[in-house]
Amino acid sequence: MTNLLISINPANIDEKALVITIVGYCTVFLLLACMVILFNQAHHIQDYFLYRSRKKKTSTEVVNKPEQKITGDENAAICTALYLYFTELHDEEKYVVTVKKISRAYSPWSSKIYGIFNTLKHW
Repeated sequence: MTNLLISINPANIDEKALVITIVGYCTVFLLLACMVILFNQAHHIQDYFLYRSRKKKTSTEVVNKPEQKITGDENAAICTALYLYFTELHDEEKYVVTVKKISRAYSPWSSKIYGIFNTLKHW
């Protein structure tokens, strides 16, 4: 059995390796900082592109659409109709859950577990 001793001698580190290490750490740090700034400002970029696409759509569309206002009575009627429609979609069911315990000596899960443990015992 051989003894492997790993030791770092600072005298063996040359200037090129030191420069490469410093440049590498600085590059990674600056790129991570740029990514943080980019992700924090992503919503501003998204808003800008949405504004541009809306501006193009409004410049191509000449026809002005009239605003439609719905009164509270109309909203109540729509909500009531939707509620009645969605409640009629489902049939009435019995809300009884029956659990039966079935004991099985063999299942795929138990065979996989036993197979794993048997291979580990041979090591």
